[in-house]
Amino acid sequence: TLTTPVPLIKCLKSIKEHAFVKSPYPVIITLEDHLTPDLQAKVGEMATQIFGEMLYTPESGLLEEFPSPEALKHKIILSTKPPKEYLGSNNNKDGETSSPKEKDSSDDEPEPEAEDKSDSEDEDSDNCNKKTSGTLAAPEYKRLIAIHAGNAKKKGLRHVLRITVDRAVRLSLSEQELEKAASLYSTDVVRFTQKNILRVFPKGTRVTSSNFRPTSPWMHGAQMVAFNMQGYGKSLWMMHGVFRANGCCGYFKKPELLMTRGPDNEVFDPKLPLPVRQTLKVVVYMGDGWRLDFSHTHFDSYSPPDFYTKIYILGVPADDAKRKTRIIEDDWAPYWDQEFTFPLRVPEMALLRIEVREYDRSDKDDFGGQTCLPVSELRPGIRAVPLYDKKGQKFKSVRLLMKFMFE
Repeated sequence: TLTTPVPLIKCLKSIKEHAFVKSPYPVIITLEDHLTPDLQAKVGEMATQIFGEMLYTPESGLLEEFPSPEALKHKIILSTKPPKEYLGSNNNKDGETSSPKEKDSSDDEPEPEAEDKSDSEDEDSDNCNKKTSGTLAAPEYKRLIAIHAGNAKKKGLRHVLRITVDRAVRLSLSEQELEKAASLYSTDVVRFTQKNILRVFPKGTRVTSSNFRPTSPWMHGAQMVAFNMQGYGKSLWMMHGVFRANGCCGYFKKPELLMTRGPDNEVFDPKLPLPVRQTLKVVVYMGDGWRLDFSHTHFDSYSPPDFYTKIYILGVPADDAKRKTRIIEDDWAPYWDQEFTFPLRVPEMALLRIEVREYDRSDKDDFGGQTCLPVSELRPGIRAVPLYDKKGQKFKSVRLLMKFMFE
């Protein structure tokens, strides 16, 4: 990647120092392992020395199911593809020494599609674990890997999603792979995530640190939805909103409907038409605080700002909606007093996204603040809702006075 190299030991020490400052819940380190066995042994040694008792290692080496975050407080967990123990000799069947180039080639794996080449992680390839010598893969390193990464390339994604094994694994998919799987066999994805971990990451062509919309992987049960944290935008605002819940501990309980099965072993399907289960009514009364947090010429050089509020519901496709208040001209404390109604089919997976803009007749409307709230976290009544800047930092004074009602 186009970033400055950083020593692994510096990363590990920094993780140990800061891992549990915000929350006691477990920190999972996902490794993209391009190491030879001797270097794997070195990494195992470093991790053991630095983390000590903080490092979680399953006693049996394989987990039939993952422990809960509550059971893993103050633990560091390593996740990567476990190295295979190659028992080959230096010579091939003709008695000639194999070259590294020959041993690094993999004939039993299909080449990933062109658009996904930059996304492929090493956990989906066995190439870099092969050695020309007869050395076994580092056993200590393998023992430290608590969450084993699966491989969907060899046998196909649907086969991996449907297979029943006696151990829980983690599978990583690019955003394109997830969308394809969700489109073709969404219930297989949901069923897989009831026991295993699914990680979804941005495609490699997002060189500007943009992000994909996370609602699709969330509604299919993906536990790890990776973001380009150095950027900002609507997708990161949604992530901030979800994880502000539950005390900002870094974990948010998956909705029960994604964990249960029906009498015929059926699971939740986000694409199925569902009846309305709940109606959310939102009243936007007024806003204030901009005059304290912004300069008087920030929005308009010659007059007070012209604010309006946009309200979104984000969730299953049938619940998605967008509304907008009228524009209040020349007022630092706009008063709208407008009510909006949102019928919800899956309220436990719906997000309420709020964004305030300042109308500009000749240019792009200026940003005035945003927030994102899980509908399941809303409490009925009149609330002063704080707004955040583009990077997710809370404004000192800006608030919206709103009312939430459920029917």
